Amino acid sequence: MNYLGDWGFQFGLLGAGFQRFGSQEKLKENPLQHLFDVYVQVHREAEGEECIHQAARDFFRALEQGEEEPLSLWRHFREITVAEYQRVYNRLGVRFDEYSGESFHQDQVLDVLEQLRTRGLLKSTEKGTSVVDLSPAQDMSYYSTVLRSDGTSLYITRDLAAAVSRKEQHAFDEMIYVTDKSQAGHFRQVFEILRAMGYRWAQSCRHVPFGLVQGMKTRKGEVVFLVDVLDEARSKMLRNMRESTTTKHLEDPEDTAEKVGIAALIVQDFKGPLESDYKFDWDRVLQSPHGLENTALENLDAAFIGQVKMMCQLCPLPLFRYDEVLWQISQDLQPRYLVNFLMILRLQLFSSAHTVLASGMRILGITPVQKM
Repeated sequence: MNYLGDWGFQFGLLGAGFQRFGSQEKLKENPLQHLFDVYVQVHREAEGEECIHQAARDFFRALEQGEEEPLSLWRHFREITVAEYQRVYNRLGVRFDEYSGESFHQDQVLDVLEQLRTRGLLKSTEKGTSVVDLSPAQDMSYYSTVLRSDGTSLYITRDLAAAVSRKEQHAFDEMIYVTDKSQAGHFRQVFEILRAMGYRWAQSCRHVPFGLVQGMKTRKGEVVFLVDVLDEARSKMLRNMRESTTTKHLEDPEDTAEKVGIAALIVQDFKGPLESDYKFDWDRVLQSPHGLENTALENLDAAFIGQVKMMCQLCPLPLFRYDEVLWQISQDLQPRYLVNFLMILRLQLFSSAHTVLASGMRILGITPVQKM
């Protein structure tokens, strides 16, 4: 399931911004880029103009009240956005059974609030907001806001409604949320509130956080869209292939560059712990993950070479560990174990071939050379 953040105050800003700065023509040409440009512009303008903040609040309130004009604009934004997402996901070979979103659960928010009220969990503050006290001593030292003072819902309220709905519809054994690590606190509160509401299945909810990619740039600038990264990876890989003296003639070099470029991006993203931030480096990314056999062993980290050689002595090829690695990543949800396994396997194959070739050459009276 791809759960989209398709509701909330940010859509009030976007809606109010599009009414001021939007262009239907630009929206057709490049939907995501234009919506992003509008959002950046309205966010910048809102810093100095309270009237824009008020317009955004009014737009979102109208959305929640079901008024047709803002709803029609919102539907249009959502439809073209999902279509663009699907186009990019198709390039990655990613398929979703369902495209859901916060908007799907807006009608269920009232049920959640009523449950919280019935259980005595909902409290009002002096500011007029509604909160759930999560502090052990019930002294409001740690709480979660679930309703704004103007009566509009928040992200966490819709997430609570979505969780209850998914359990009813799908009867899941385990529900895994995959988001960036900045939302760890948010999901901790979601799970705590669900448990306080009496949902024992909240123990089966799990958050898998991922880190940030630092220093990523494309030719278009600092703010990076995934489609631009994929395009640039393909372009750079195609150039590398054309400049290489060892690349064979290919019937469809663009398709090969696309596949190898995406493979390189995936390996770069998955080779470390998911929660760790990492610095993006095009030069490292664009070394083909299955073309590194041409790199001499002496250029690799000495400690890593020692580890590989030791493993080669203990077990020539660790193929039997494949099932074990798959089981491990199913438990820890860390793809790096599989990436590292494949990397070591590749190096062991290279090392074994290197040893056999050298031995056979010596038998024939040929002196192997390490470099050319």
